[in-house]
Amino acid sequence: MRKSMKLLALSMLALVLVLSGCNFSDSSNGNSDSKDGSKDEKKTLKLSLENDIPDLNQVKTTDGISFGILNNIMEGLYRLDENHEAVPAMAESVEISEDKLTYTFKLREGVKWSNGDPVTAADFRYSWLRAIHPDTAGSYAFIIADYVKGAAEFVEGVATDSEVGIVAEDDTTLVVTLNEPTPYFLGLTAFVTYFPLNEKFVTEAGDDFALTTENILFNGPFTMTEYDQAAGVKLVKNDKYWDKENVGIDEVSLKVIKENSTALNLYEAGDLDRVYLSSSDIQSYQDDKEFGTESKFNSWFVQFNLTKAPFDNVNIRKAFQLGYDPEILTAQILNNGSTPASGVVASGMAGVDGKLFRELNPDLVTPNVEKAKEYLAAGLKEIGGTLPAIEILTADDTIAKDTATFLQSEFKKNLGVDVNISTKPYSGRLQAMRDDAYQMGINKWGADYNDASTYMDLWVGTPASPLRGHYSSTVYNDLVAKSKSETDEVKRMDYLLEAEKALVVDDAVIAPLYDEGKAFLQNAEVTNFTIHPYGAPLELKYIKKK
Repeated sequence: MRKSMKLLALSMLALVLVLSGCNFSDSSNGNSDSKDGSKDEKKTLKLSLENDIPDLNQVKTTDGISFGILNNIMEGLYRLDENHEAVPAMAESVEISEDKLTYTFKLREGVKWSNGDPVTAADFRYSWLRAIHPDTAGSYAFIIADYVKGAAEFVEGVATDSEVGIVAEDDTTLVVTLNEPTPYFLGLTAFVTYFPLNEKFVTEAGDDFALTTENILFNGPFTMTEYDQAAGVKLVKNDKYWDKENVGIDEVSLKVIKENSTALNLYEAGDLDRVYLSSSDIQSYQDDKEFGTESKFNSWFVQFNLTKAPFDNVNIRKAFQLGYDPEILTAQILNNGSTPASGVVASGMAGVDGKLFRELNPDLVTPNVEKAKEYLAAGLKEIGGTLPAIEILTADDTIAKDTATFLQSEFKKNLGVDVNISTKPYSGRLQAMRDDAYQMGINKWGADYNDASTYMDLWVGTPASPLRGHYSSTVYNDLVAKSKSETDEVKRMDYLLEAEKALVVDDAVIAPLYDEGKAFLQNAEVTNFTIHPYGAPLELKYIKKK
């Protein structure tokens, strides 16, 4: 049931503008010509992306948008199901040794790449080694190196690939040896960095690998037929996928539409099947039968750059950390189901002994304007009495811009500090932070798996990462390292709890904002729409459409 049909003219205008900008082929009628000239009914899903697509190179990419696309055109040994549990995918089965250190995966017979080549155990070994090789590794090297035997040494260049615990015994048998028992390891194999790669294809593609549809090989539920980083992608059901009979959608259009108002107009015109709502629209639609909400293990926070004045001063960081109220942001600005954050680990993440992590580490940061002013005065005294010009970096989507404007207002009202806003496309914001070209930036992190270590690992590394504010602490690193070697689950969790306190409270490396919630409208003909709260969020395999 669509609302506000008076907006149809505006909707159609927005559609024309979006389609002309995207230059996507029109398949919205859901039909195609068969060989005998008749029409075959196609199930076509029309969705939007809130930002541009940074990078589809699975070894290098780090963002949720790219992960979401890759999750549907690729597949690992395991895949998350509709209930967010890891289930066999490219692997048919696994045998786990009694000491929980050795995993012997058996691949399905007949699994193929989109070019018809078989997917083999060697494809997984090649991809995983590429992800941790010093010459090709990206920011996610840790998600393999921290777990697989010999992988960390390989990253550091002090071990050969033969010393890494990844062995392709034959085309269908992959043996993986871990450093320590890791109860969530099967879930990790469903993550993007663990997807396979065909070595011959990647080598032939060279520097063009993953830049165009012709330079990506697919083994997931869909192939990609159109790709424009700024405009979006078109996906088509993969006829060589092992489980194609259970893929309910034939085509998917994912267009980049940054403004929520534009996306809503397209939804009302029937040209999108799902749309996220701005806070200003929620009240108008919350009684609609197509209205819904979702929560994800996504933490939003301000990342301070510890090498850029004035945020090289811990008291200044603490002043800005306490100088705003996230409750106002979530209740009055966002109004979409997001909840105020007091730490970096998202609410809902698993803890221990039946308690969530956030229950075990509550209220690390709570707003306190008077205390913020005290920290600011102390910091100003330490840096000579005056602040330099301050700028906050943000992406150019509606929510990120609204968040930046809120913070700008709060810092002026509560601290008397003027803050300028620098707005860039999503990929541009990421790149600016990687290039160390920021003082503080609005950032977010979506959990890769259901354990607090998915957050704590971010600020460990040598050399320290500009994207993580150049933070380097022997205390913090030691706590995280102890959590990885500890086999007692309660003690392991204690190390992670202390690590979060060191990061957020003692060193004030980040300023918590909120845990993400979203309100949406969804076409009533679309069912089984799955958004994973961790890992790659978008799951298209299980969706059905009448």
